[in-house]
Amino acid sequence: MRVALSGKAGEAGSGRLSGSVTIPSVEDLVELSPRDSEEGKALAAIGQAALARGEVGVVVLAGGMATRFGGGVKAVVEVVPGHSFLRLKLEEIHLAAVDAGCTIPVFLMTSFATSDEVRSAVGDVIRPQMPIEILEQSVTMRLTQTGGLFKDASGKPSLCATGHGDLLPTLRASGALASFRKSGGRMLMVSNVDNLAATLDSRVIGAHCRGGKGVTVEIVGKEPGDRGGIPAWVDGQLQIVEEFRLPAGFDSSRVPYFNTNTFLFDAESIDREFDLDWFPVLRKVDGHDTIQAERLLGQITAFLPTQFLVVERHGSDGRFLPVKDRNELDVRKREIQALLEGLGIHDGIHFP
Repeated sequence: MRVALSGKAGEAGSGRLSGSVTIPSVEDLVELSPRDSEEGKALAAIGQAALARGEVGVVVLAGGMATRFGGGVKAVVEVVPGHSFLRLKLEEIHLAAVDAGCTIPVFLMTSFATSDEVRSAVGDVIRPQMPIEILEQSVTMRLTQTGGLFKDASGKPSLCATGHGDLLPTLRASGALASFRKSGGRMLMVSNVDNLAATLDSRVIGAHCRGGKGVTVEIVGKEPGDRGGIPAWVDGQLQIVEEFRLPAGFDSSRVPYFNTNTFLFDAESIDREFDLDWFPVLRKVDGHDTIQAERLLGQITAFLPTQFLVVERHGSDGRFLPVKDRNELDVRKREIQALLEGLGIHDGIHFP
């Protein structure tokens, strides 16, 4: 296990990459063709065929808590009256399965804090074309800033999940990945539960099939305030690099793209162990600064050949619509309504 200190939790400069880090060129990236273009239609045909053959599964990352929504489980936060993030995600997958005349298995990665509520919510949306399996990721304990065990107000160790990078070992340890492959599954689309725009677009599936890489990661044009992973060359490997790991003096604003945390994984390629780093992350708990260890899913691009797919952020072809708090939900009401109407799941769903 490798432990890399991030700039947030370690001393200045810790966790930074020491190798050669350079900016990708336009030729290093692949733009997703518009839906109505000839190329877009060709990609959609490839993706639709893969769906019809039962080769595609879906992973929804649902382990997070809705701290910026006032607490509770993020997956079951109501987005529109009577419909949560999770319910809308599952409805879209079900419609894709019906449209393709296939079965699409769904894997929900939960945490110790979200499993019960997610399991309860799933009971209301069971569909024959959409078998659902809940996979609970690992749990660890928070530390104080001096390295001691942090205890909550009741005197018990403060537990936390281990980040979305825990998906890969969880898929293997649970047996879900082996079963998926045995049943003919070849690729898994992965997205955050709060990104409703990360749908089962057959063009994206087609682009992944055509690219022939172990991973396809969706990236979008940056906007003010975006922080996170960017595509960069590191010692000859094009990969997602978190900004806190960039060498001192590296101007990340020169890279106009941003990681959406939406992936397509080749199931065979990820069926092995990966030595992902553990990054200490600062979290405020009960008014105290604590440190918790997390792995980041984007780091898989450092281990596998990756296609970087530039997708639209807004509009009818937009694929990045995360909602992190109530204010963002209010701001994006119109976009979400248009998205639901485009997906055909808007009947009876209207914002007040």
